[in-house]
Amino acid sequence: MELTGVELRRVRMPLVAPFRTSFGSETTRDILLVRAVTDEAEGWGECVALADPLYSSEYVEAAQHVLRAYFVPAAARVADATAVAPALAAFKGHRMAKAALETAVLDAELRAAGRSFARELGAVRDRVPCGVSVGIADSVPRLLDEVAGHLDAGYLRIKLKVRPGWDVEPVRAVRERFGDDVLLQVDANTAYTRADIGHLARLDPFDLLLVEQPFDEEDLLGHAELARAIRTPVCLDESVTSARAAADAIRLGACSVVNVKAGRVGGYLEARRVHDVCAAHGVPVWCGGMLESGLGRAANVALAALPGFTLPGDTSASERYYRADLTEPFVLRDGHLPVPAGPGLGVAPLPDALADATTSTEWLPLR
Repeated sequence: MELTGVELRRVRMPLVAPFRTSFGSETTRDILLVRAVTDEAEGWGECVALADPLYSSEYVEAAQHVLRAYFVPAAARVADATAVAPALAAFKGHRMAKAALETAVLDAELRAAGRSFARELGAVRDRVPCGVSVGIADSVPRLLDEVAGHLDAGYLRIKLKVRPGWDVEPVRAVRERFGDDVLLQVDANTAYTRADIGHLARLDPFDLLLVEQPFDEEDLLGHAELARAIRTPVCLDESVTSARAAADAIRLGACSVVNVKAGRVGGYLEARRVHDVCAAHGVPVWCGGMLESGLGRAANVALAALPGFTLPGDTSASERYYRADLTEPFVLRDGHLPVPAGPGLGVAPLPDALADATTSTEWLPLR
């Protein structure tokens, strides 16, 4: 395989409703797509960096710059997708940008070979159970209406975004309205500190699946202290940036569940290694989401079909976030999404949808 060029394409995708977390509110996704063109096929990768460096230090403008200036030239002579990470290893950080380039090269490689992304990763299921992430609402009644809509749609698990001042009461309201049989978890996106351990213990009576990333991403010891102090399982997200980081966190007792996001760990090949480390330690994993288009969603669904993904992930249907997706929409059936079985990602952008959403393109020739 010979990489002949890479296209960096920005697309603008309005959300069906604002999505609010502890670090801000989004109404539109500014997404960077990477198209890798080889002498045999082309492939797509989606960079999950947000517009601003709030979820992590990465943001979309920086991702486009580092790809143009460093990553694409460094990957010019890679022979296959497994060579992308070593070619970029000298460059610190920017895992989301690295993941997008590796995914695009892997997609092109697999399309040329007629192999599916899911099969390459080691998927064992042809459909995956789906949960949904519910943002911070304006009021408890509005939250309850939103949760009711998602349960009526068939989602198998509800995740509530929380922050100080919006945690115990909304959780209690959801439990009282929908009962103990609903799979329920919360996500803090680093909004708390060790001083809040006693407060977070007030979530224990609600029988949550987990509390996700309550403390700063660098505070593994704080998470370990929290895990000893509460009954609710502690899950890490932002702290897990690699398979080694996952192993360290597990060894420290900082978590008993891991949210795997391929962009956050530098790509789907590293995400598979995170899965393998967790499986070896008996730690369940689930697939997180970053409001992806159908391209990123296809890759996430394939990842979520690996055997260690035993909890429903944030692999929601296209309509959860977008009125019009870039690909044929992913549609929820009986609480599940199908795993694409075609070559590569198994999906491709719809030309008209892609053209309508595109705000800029940049072609980087390599031959």
